[in-house]
Amino acid sequence: MNTPAHLIFGAAAFGQPGRPRVTAAALLGGLAPDLSLYLMVAWARFVSEVPARVIFSEYYFSDAWMAVFAIDNSIPIWTALLAFALWRRWPVLLAFAGAGLLHLALDLPLHGADARPMLWPLSDWRFESPFSYWDRHHHAGIVGPLEAGLSIALTGWMLWRFRSLAMRAALALLLVAELGSSGIWRFVF
Repeated sequence: MNTPAHLIFGAAAFGQPGRPRVTAAALLGGLAPDLSLYLMVAWARFVSEVPARVIFSEYYFSDAWMAVFAIDNSIPIWTALLAFALWRRWPVLLAFAGAGLLHLALDLPLHGADARPMLWPLSDWRFESPFSYWDRHHHAGIVGPLEAGLSIALTGWMLWRFRSLAMRAALALLLVAELGSSGIWRFVF
């Protein structure tokens, strides 16, 4: 899924009106599994001046990048964090870990050749799904509109739930970013 959709889904599942720290944690949890990708792409593209086509055709699939992705996309690590949050009854950590785990659960069936290892440290195995959120050869023409439609519906529901003007503005910006994301992937790939 596109990262803005992960933030929308995480906020919808774990955000709580009137509890801004919990909602912020849900948004951060939705972002966290993709954060290393954004940081590494930004460094490679803007500091090292590597062309985007090289980043996404070579660097992304390198052992070094996959080693980083294995850690921040580790279902065992996120599950342990969620279990700890439940045990300690910490709502902020629960929202963060829950949204992070939801991110991985939604990514697992929607990454084909670009799949990340999600069972580290138990295994480096990668599930290459026949479905993709961006690759038209793997049903993105169906998955993309479903993702966008669900993002619109969840954003509408949260705009109704959350009364804070700042939260409503953030949700609207996330939805705009989500709806623009498919155009970005067509440009990159």
